Amino acid sequence: MALTLAEANRIVQAALTKAQEMNIKVSVAVCDAGGRLMAFNRMDGAIWGSIYGSQGKAIASAGFARPSGELAERAGSPIIQGIVAAEGGHMIPSQGAVPIVRNGVVDGACGVGGGTSQQDEDVAKAAIGKL
Repeated sequence: MALTLAEANRIVQAALTKAQEMNIKVSVAVCDAGGRLMAFNRMDGAIWGSIYGSQGKAIASAGFARPSGELAERAGSPIIQGIVAAEGGHMIPSQGAVPIVRNGVVDGACGVGGGTSQQDEDVAKAAIGKL
């Protein structure tokens, strides 16, 4: 079953709640399995660069079916760089996003930007845990 808009919005809301608990300001992006944006929100006070970071990390996580942080050490490899280029440079292989996997199938990903890389990933994990 594909990720619905209601589910994507629920994930975004859960991420915002977790970020508030952690006292950080973030942007949250949820994309579908093809890496296309389904839901997004930027907290008041979140840095503008977090907009792109959250979306790019979500695209990477969905595209590789793993947390985006697992791609970081290989980010400079020709394979990763080739895929990033083919995606139009929108993919960011850096910690802060996790895939949404149901019944062994990637339905999308949640990416977060604005905190530290670890904080971003913690928020994303907590958010998809509410799905």
